[in-house]
Amino acid sequence: MTAEPATAAVPPRPFGDLSSSSSRSIAKLVVDTWDGGTSTRQQRGQAAGLLLDYLAGYPGLTWQERWDASPVGQGLADVNDLECRRSPSVKLTTGLRALICLRVIQPSLVAFRRHHMTGFAAHFISAQSDPLLDEFAKQVEVHQHTYAHRTETLFDLCVLLAVQGVALSDVTAPALLHFAQENRRAWSVVDPGNKAGNRLRGQGVWHVLHAVGHLPPTVPATMRAALMRGQKSVEELVGLYPIRNQAVRGLLIDYFTRRRADTDYATLKNLVLHLAHHFWEKIERLNPDQADLRISPEIYAAWRQMIAVKDNGAPRAGADSLVISVRSFYYDLHTWAAQEPERWATWVAPCPVPPSDLHGLGARRRRINERSADRTRQRQPLLPVLVEHVESRYDHFRQLLQLAEEAVEGESFTFAGTSYTRVLSEADRKLSRHTAPIPPRLRNNDSGEMVHIATEEETTFWDWAAVETLRHSGVRVEELCELTHLSIRQYQRPGGEVIALLVIAPSKTDRERVIPMSAELFHVIASIIRRHARTGRPIPLVTRYDPHDKVWSPPMPFLFQRQNGTVPAVFNPGTIQKMIERRCLALAEMHPGFKGLKFTPHDFRRIFITELVNSGLPIHIGAALLGHLNVQTTRGYVAVFDEDVIRHYQEHLEHRRQIRPTDEYRDTSSDEWTEFEEHFDRRKVELGSCGRPYGTPCQHEHACIRCPMLHVNPKMLARLSELEADLLQRRTQAEGEGWIGEIEGIDLTLTFLRAKRDDTQRRAQRPAVHLGIPARRRPQESE
Repeated sequence: MTAEPATAAVPPRPFGDLSSSSSRSIAKLVVDTWDGGTSTRQQRGQAAGLLLDYLAGYPGLTWQERWDASPVGQGLADVNDLECRRSPSVKLTTGLRALICLRVIQPSLVAFRRHHMTGFAAHFISAQSDPLLDEFAKQVEVHQHTYAHRTETLFDLCVLLAVQGVALSDVTAPALLHFAQENRRAWSVVDPGNKAGNRLRGQGVWHVLHAVGHLPPTVPATMRAALMRGQKSVEELVGLYPIRNQAVRGLLIDYFTRRRADTDYATLKNLVLHLAHHFWEKIERLNPDQADLRISPEIYAAWRQMIAVKDNGAPRAGADSLVISVRSFYYDLHTWAAQEPERWATWVAPCPVPPSDLHGLGARRRRINERSADRTRQRQPLLPVLVEHVESRYDHFRQLLQLAEEAVEGESFTFAGTSYTRVLSEADRKLSRHTAPIPPRLRNNDSGEMVHIATEEETTFWDWAAVETLRHSGVRVEELCELTHLSIRQYQRPGGEVIALLVIAPSKTDRERVIPMSAELFHVIASIIRRHARTGRPIPLVTRYDPHDKVWSPPMPFLFQRQNGTVPAVFNPGTIQKMIERRCLALAEMHPGFKGLKFTPHDFRRIFITELVNSGLPIHIGAALLGHLNVQTTRGYVAVFDEDVIRHYQEHLEHRRQIRPTDEYRDTSSDEWTEFEEHFDRRKVELGSCGRPYGTPCQHEHACIRCPMLHVNPKMLARLSELEADLLQRRTQAEGEGWIGEIEGIDLTLTFLRAKRDDTQRRAQRPAVHLGIPARRRPQESE
């Protein structure tokens, strides 16, 4: 969509053509058009007259021409700084506002943004006498926007109509895009460096106009969607790189077009980058006369040396992937030439990649896995610190928000050793006059800092939700952003026990999978749902933009979404990454282990599977949980004791081959199904429940205190204290008898016991999440 201003079929002139009217008649019209006290109306007319007298000193036959010739019209000066202002009590901006509303002048966005005109939208709407504009104002009032966003929406539309000189019936989607882009340029001139200038103004206008049907159905529902370029064609992707040889350029286009049928857009884009930019463009730099694909060994050796560093001069770590892409390109042409010689045979040439270039590829990949394993070993002991940090911050601000909402203006209270006072700003008082909800604000009496507690609580909640979901599910960050309300399933056993399941939408491997939810994960998901449903409305249906495939999803109730201006928006993977980085930077100031270290969403995935596999979970089950198609990929994720895991897995496969019956793939019998259901009963132990999956025996010989698969029931905290006292008594006896081995075993058991008790106490302190599930209806009694 190309951004361009709107054009008026008929210039809007609510009071006729005033371009050449006298200043006195216009000033009288300014006085009579709007209501107000006598003094207010006279000052408004006086300001308009003074401004017109000022414009009369500039050349032009119309007021518009004189305005364009003046410094004020060019955006170089403020009207309140003009010498024609006789008294400080007379604000010339009121006269300027009236002249714009009467369509006497049409300002540029730069000139408009230099002035602050209070009540511009209300004055403009009342002066136009446009039924369509009045109806738009009514629709804005009933729209699901906050008061501030409704006010901004009306203001943005009125500014657009004024600066583009059109009526609402002339407004189009390209005009809104033009308005948003010109606003950014205007802010960069009027107030450079102000972050507010980067905002896309007009998004609320777009949202309302689309909802009421003013914009065509083919137009995207949001301005952000209209601004996205979407997928480029193969010709456009290749055209990003300067390739001199047009014949080779055509070959690459044909090659990528054929490969596009069996690959996704992100992979295709990366392939174009490898072959068009890193391969052929650099080959032409080395040999501008290169006419075909026959690359001499000297040119190839120079190319290998060139790709050893990136374009910015940094060493390249992924040179093997470039070499493999080039090798596959040549061998694809060889294969296709045998099937379609008339199309591909002329380009068949010896592959310039010698076999020696691939020697040591396996060793280099093992080095990558070793670096990944070392990264996991560094972060695994720090994960509890990060979890405790995000959870304590969320609990702190959640409780502080509750106290702030209960306090009245001016009331002081103390929380966590800090004194706070509930305050109302002038903006809050304005909101209260319009019956708009007032966001709670607090003043830190110790530092004097103002705290927007609702915003802080919102931020800490999503920090906590992201970290907890990633570490308890092992999902990719893209899959995290794609979770919806429809992803939650449940399986109810005949005994009434409900097992919660989480459906992971197809992502990297294009294969859907289902993972069971632990109590901690279900608590997080339930908290997210409750937050979205706290207003009584269902989770908003929003579209999500896939930054890899450059496509928009259909409207869905995504879980990881929040209000972004006038419309709700789904978190993108980059935002999740920045949230985690901010927490690590904050921890680096308190914990030495986080200095120079950061977590990525994929680190949680590696730690998740490492802990499961090293706790006895068969690795092929771990591969299914992660969505890996190859168990070798999962092996690369396991950082600790990977040799033992491989050995046990091979033994498991050999054992299964020996005992597997030939009729294994048959319908499940009633006895087998009963055995499957009884598995969940056998997992119940004294202290809680065991998390081992179906079909796996107890790997720790029922040493539940030491087993990481044990989920302690909070009701059994007293029992843990009894066990601790017994262990301490046994340790005292062992010390007296000199049983060194017994002492080591008891100390290890005490360590596990105390860790499980602390974790259980932390989970028990979490507030219950009530989803408001309706009760089952009773059957009506027959009369």
